[in-house]
Amino acid sequence: MPKKLTEWIINFAFEKPKYPMRFRELMEANRIFVDNLDVKLIPGIKFCRLKLYLVYFIFWNLVVIPLALIFHAFLAKLDCHVSIILAIIFTLLFFGTYKIFEEHIKKEAAKRLILSAWQKYLPHFDYDKHHEEVAQIYKEALDRDIPKKDIERFVIDRLIK
Repeated sequence: MPKKLTEWIINFAFEKPKYPMRFRELMEANRIFVDNLDVKLIPGIKFCRLKLYLVYFIFWNLVVIPLALIFHAFLAKLDCHVSIILAIIFTLLFFGTYKIFEEHIKKEAAKRLILSAWQKYLPHFDYDKHHEEVAQIYKEALDRDIPKKDIERFVIDRLIK
């Protein structure tokens, strides 16, 4: 999906969080993103599902209606049993591809949210170079039972070394 289109969908359907992400939430979100876990676990990811359905429905119809018009004469001559089977297949395709679409948009929105928080807390470290390293450092901080108030200092100190 083109980047500008994805950005527009995110701006349309994504509800921006009221409060900025805290450092510890950024670390947790980055860990979730790096480990390919469910992005629903990231705080601040909230979508209007109705808007996502609306956008997807419009895209789906932009594809299906021209195809139906092109193949109308052929489809009109089909047996009703084949038409029922085709309707079932198209329904399965609609909902199956919707889930893929929804996951893609949520993943992009999560990355966008993480990048904005990254710029606030870690502006001197490039996200693309350091996000996996930061996730490892955060896991190590959790394993060492470092207090919440010292995690930011621990992560930055380890990145500098």
